[in-house]
Amino acid sequence: MQDRIKNAVLIALALSAAVPAASAFAAAEAPKSVVLQPAVEDYKETDVWGRIRSGYAIPDVNNALVAKHIKWYADRQDYIDRTTARASLYLYHVVEELEKRNMPTELALLPFIESAFNPQALSNANAAGLWQFVPGTGRDYDLKQNAFKDDRRSVLASTDAALSYLQRLYTMFGDWQLALAAYNWGEGNVQKAVARNRAAGKPTDFESLSELMPAETRNYVPKLQAVKNIVANPAQYAVHLPVIDNEPYFTAIDKTRDIDLALAAKFAEISVDEFKALNPQFKKPVITGNEQTKILLPTENAAKFAANLASWTHALSSWTTHKISSARESIASLARKFGTTPDAIRQANNIPQRSVLKAGSTILVPTASAAIGPDISADIIENAALAVDTERAPKRSNYRQASSSRSDSKPAVSMVKARVKRDEAGKSKSHRSN
Repeated sequence: MQDRIKNAVLIALALSAAVPAASAFAAAEAPKSVVLQPAVEDYKETDVWGRIRSGYAIPDVNNALVAKHIKWYADRQDYIDRTTARASLYLYHVVEELEKRNMPTELALLPFIESAFNPQALSNANAAGLWQFVPGTGRDYDLKQNAFKDDRRSVLASTDAALSYLQRLYTMFGDWQLALAAYNWGEGNVQKAVARNRAAGKPTDFESLSELMPAETRNYVPKLQAVKNIVANPAQYAVHLPVIDNEPYFTAIDKTRDIDLALAAKFAEISVDEFKALNPQFKKPVITGNEQTKILLPTENAAKFAANLASWTHALSSWTTHKISSARESIASLARKFGTTPDAIRQANNIPQRSVLKAGSTILVPTASAAIGPDISADIIENAALAVDTERAPKRSNYRQASSSRSDSKPAVSMVKARVKRDEAGKSKSHRSN
């Protein structure tokens, strides 16, 4: 009996010692808070518009010009629909690049103002592409411009160049609104306006300088502000913003050989127009260049392109180049020589109607055979030039049609050479000799 009592006491002591230990273990393992921390992915915006809104960082402008432009856009839902449809291909990429550089995300809306997100846009000042680079500034930012491509229209190259240029302007002026004004008007003009106001003891912010600016620049920042306001709260202005998914639309693949543009589109199983929308920099029916030349394709079509390319056993390009040696080489004779039509040569080389090629011009012509041949050389790509002249009208004959209305009985003389009577010719000769 005593042994059983002793064992019971020992068991009780052991259990009493175990309870605090178990409680301490439970306390250590239990979460300190009942609120669960969401995963990073839970914070991801569902569309690009929300992502842009979250990164606004440029001070707002609020004036009559902003209200005017808000009304203009709000009254044109069809314009917004068309522009955002084009923007849906590029906007994710632009926002990604801005965030990598820690730049204000409303700058992604700048192509609304510059080009309506049309990479083929060309201004009267010869500014081209989404970001509207003029040739000189494009070359300053390594945007290649030759007979085969114009990188001012390239989605990747022009976006990189535009953001680099904007960063440089911001470093120069320390103010995003002035940087935007300089992007439109030129940095030298903005510097002069700043110096003028500073010398007069006036403020040098955008609105204080606006009276010195041309109308286009004076409206430039207010236009961006108008689009920014609409994107921030479309319902306030009765505007519908079509959803643009917050995911990449395209992917870039390396090109290793010359390839016909139409064939590349065929491999990707998309239309030529869809292909050109992502690759607007290519000016010819053949895409030239080495492995550094990239092709953009819808993400979902990249694998199709790779599979179709791998199974292709023929030449990838059906074009080569030909240098015009003399003006005697007409477009018609070239078409006969290379087994094509004059219209095909004109279209491939963008040769206007009623024009002729000058000696020294380099043009695209079909390859002589279907065999796999060499790529167009880098030297030709960089230096090829096209020079044309207006086609001369045929010389008028110095013969005139004789009239047959005098008499039906006399045979009509079809052509009679106009001549001066001999006696008159003699008179006029002596007259000139006097």
